[in-house]
Amino acid sequence: MTDAVVDDLMARQSAIRARLDAFLRLPSVSADPGYARGMEAARDFLLTWLLEIGVSDARLLDGGGQPAVYASWEGAPGRPTLLVYGHYDVQPPDPLAAWQTDPFEPVERDGRLYARGASDVKGSTTIAIEAVAAFLRVTGGCPVNVKFFIEGEEETGSPSLRELVRRHGDLLRADAMISADGGRASKTIPTINVGARGIAGLEVALRSAGKELHSGRYGGAVRNALHEMARLIASLHDTEGRIAVPGFLDVVPDLSPEQRADTAAFPLDEAAFLGEVGAVAFGEHGYTLRERLTLRPAIDVNGMWGGYTGAGSKTVIPDEAFAKITMRLVPGQDPERAVALVADHLTQVCPPGLALRITPKSGNSPASGLTAGHPLLRAGSAVLEQLMGRAPVPVRLGATVPVTALFKELLGIDTLMFGFNLPDEDVHAPNEFFHLDSIPLGLRGWAMLLAELGRMTEADFAPFRRNGKEEARA
Repeated sequence: MTDAVVDDLMARQSAIRARLDAFLRLPSVSADPGYARGMEAARDFLLTWLLEIGVSDARLLDGGGQPAVYASWEGAPGRPTLLVYGHYDVQPPDPLAAWQTDPFEPVERDGRLYARGASDVKGSTTIAIEAVAAFLRVTGGCPVNVKFFIEGEEETGSPSLRELVRRHGDLLRADAMISADGGRASKTIPTINVGARGIAGLEVALRSAGKELHSGRYGGAVRNALHEMARLIASLHDTEGRIAVPGFLDVVPDLSPEQRADTAAFPLDEAAFLGEVGAVAFGEHGYTLRERLTLRPAIDVNGMWGGYTGAGSKTVIPDEAFAKITMRLVPGQDPERAVALVADHLTQVCPPGLALRITPKSGNSPASGLTAGHPLLRAGSAVLEQLMGRAPVPVRLGATVPVTALFKELLGIDTLMFGFNLPDEDVHAPNEFFHLDSIPLGLRGWAMLLAELGRMTEADFAPFRRNGKEEARA
């Protein structure tokens, strides 16, 4: 059965690529209201596509923000019910001048497909949909029950996802979830994702005077808001790169020998890693670069501004300064507590007389992970070994996929991230691309995974499920 499905997918690659190209042409930027029509067009495109492949009950799920696209096929009694996750929104294309081609006109070049969203995550979402479509087309059914959940707010931190699950939790009940988001760690070494860091954030505003001041009349006599903001930001780490916020690391467990061994099994050339992006190493001593990226928390300033930034010179002392800060969190860290600790620290080190305002960001998410022995891990590992010729190395992502932790909390289900994008594909940056050879590989992998999971029953997942919180009920 699986061979016939894979043969069908390989024969239809031109049609699949055409569908992906059409998807990429839709400017579905969730962060910018100016792209509202592109978002609506992407939803309509997905609804039409899902109905065409033979699923039922295709609809939009509204949580007060950008609606998610939902559809289901439940014709495999006794087999597991799997949510299939992707997202249709993409990052803004700015800066447009840095793109070599139109960000919303897919272009093939040197074995790569360039377009905004090609890697994150329309390429892998297309693979997932087409794998299910092939089973329905070739065999008349899917090995497992499938519920598609394709989100429209992932790139803005999924701010209305909790409310969406509260309203529509009954529709989303499942045994587990497979995510098209969260890709491969290496092109040549098979890896399986066993978890991801969480995220939390805040914005900081600092006022040092009632108005901008002439730097000749007041320079050296008053505090400068930008100078003081720089000091606040610098106080988050010690000189060796260790987080210096009191209490922030207290709940972070020491790395186990197994964690260090798994991390070391995935080779990483530090010089090449840094050289690719022209960066300089920094971070906690006593941990390898990959341990710092995936198993340790991080605090980073995403933006800092104030004063005069236009052309030429304006000799002022800024009265206000602003910064955006995010934290990547590891298991054991609560996002709200992490924000509170950073806010308390900044308040303590802020000089007297300055006005400090801290605003927590919405969409915070804890770290997520898969329990050893989970059916998703067993099935995914078996498939990747067959697909790649060697057992996959377990890895954790340094990035965050908010839906994984939230669905665990509210619906009681775990997630296997099974995307096929790669780390070098300039995600979120100009000239984002998707390796074209990932398409046939991904199509094979998803077909094999669905078939492997179809050999299991609902009972295999029962020990790993738990009832979601009451707020998940519709």
